[in-house]
Amino acid sequence: MAISASRTLPRNPGIDALRGLSILLVVIHHVALRIPLGKTALADFVPKRILSGLSYSGYEAVFVFFVISGFLIASHTIARWGSLASIDVRAFYVRRAARILPCLIALVPALAAMHWAGVPHYVIDKPGQSLGGATLSAFGLYLNWYEGRTGWLPGGWDVLWSLSIEEAFYLGFPLVCLLVRDARLLAVLLLALALSLPITRAALDGNEIWQEKAYLPGMAAIATGVLAALLADKRPPAWIASCARIAGACGLVLVWFAGTELWRAIGNGYMLALTLSAAGLILGLHWHHAAVRRPFPGLGWLRSMGRLSYEIYLTHMFVVFAIVGAFRAAGEDMRNGFWWHLPAVLLCWLLGAAVARWFSDPAERAVRRHWLQRAPASVPAI
Repeated sequence: MAISASRTLPRNPGIDALRGLSILLVVIHHVALRIPLGKTALADFVPKRILSGLSYSGYEAVFVFFVISGFLIASHTIARWGSLASIDVRAFYVRRAARILPCLIALVPALAAMHWAGVPHYVIDKPGQSLGGATLSAFGLYLNWYEGRTGWLPGGWDVLWSLSIEEAFYLGFPLVCLLVRDARLLAVLLLALALSLPITRAALDGNEIWQEKAYLPGMAAIATGVLAALLADKRPPAWIASCARIAGACGLVLVWFAGTELWRAIGNGYMLALTLSAAGLILGLHWHHAAVRRPFPGLGWLRSMGRLSYEIYLTHMFVVFAIVGAFRAAGEDMRNGFWWHLPAVLLCWLLGAAVARWFSDPAERAVRRHWLQRAPASVPAI
C-alpha cells in the first residue's frame, strides 16, 4: 500500500527522555513495592517525600505514557497522511499490529508456561480466575476489566492492563477520524473526553482496581496527547515554548512528589493535572526540538530506555521477581536494599534491548514488509 504523505517526523530526544523517565519510575515502583526505599539507609538523608515519589509514582507514569502515545501516534498520522481525516485505516492498523502483536504473542505463552510449571509469582490461583480467562482477556484487550471483576493477576500479567486500554482506543481512533472530518469538531470531542478524567474516576469509586484501570480515564489521557498533537504544528514564540516546558515539568514534579497534598486539595483532579502537565511538557519539548534540534546533554541512557520502553514494560516483571528473589535469598538486608534497585534497572534495560534487537524490531519490519508495499524508513516505531 502506497503511503501518500511525504513528510516524516524524526525522533524527539526530549520526548524519548520523558518516556525513559516514565518507564524508570514504573520499574522502581515495582521493585519498591517489595524492597521499599523508605526502609533502606537512604531514608537517613533523603527526604521521605522524595523516596515516596520515586517509589510509588508508577501508576501516574503509565498515564504519562498514555499522553505520549496519543501525541506520537497522532503526530505521525498527520505527518504521513496530512491530516487525521485522511488516515489510511488499513495501514494504521498494520503499523499498530506490527508494533504490538509480536511481543504480546510471545509474552502470553511464556507466562502460561510458567503458570503450568508452578513458578512462584506466575501462578493464577485466585477464585474466579483461570489461565484461559487471563489469556483471552490479554488478547481480547479487556484484561483491565477482567482484573476489575476478579482481582489482581500475577505481576507479569498485570502489566497488560494498560495495553488493553491503549489498543482499544486505537481500534476506534481511525474510524472516528474518518467519521468526524471536521478538525474543530474532533478537537471538541477530544477535549470533552480529556476533561472527563476526574469525573470518570470519581464515578468508579468503590472498586479500587477498576477505578485505576477502567477504559475511560486512560482514554482521556490518550485524548489529551492527541489534542497536543493537533497544536504541535503551531510555532509559538520561544518564551511560550519555554513556559510550556517549565510549567509541564513543574506540574509533573508536583503530582509525583506532592501527590498526597494535591489529592487532598482537588481529589481526582490531580490526575487531570498530571495529564495536562504531561501534554504541556511534551508540546514544549516538541517546539524546542523543532527550533534547536539539539538533545539535552547527559540523558542518552534515559533516551535509550525511552526508545525501549515497550519492550521493558512488557518484560520487566521477570527481572523484578528475579531480583527480589535474590534479595531474599541473600538475607533481606533492608538497610542496604536500595542497592538492589540498581541491577534491577540495568537488567530491565538489557532484557528490553535484547528483546528489541533480536525479536520485536525484526518482527515489526517483517510485518511491515509483508503488509505494506512501501513505508518511510525515517519514521520511527511508536
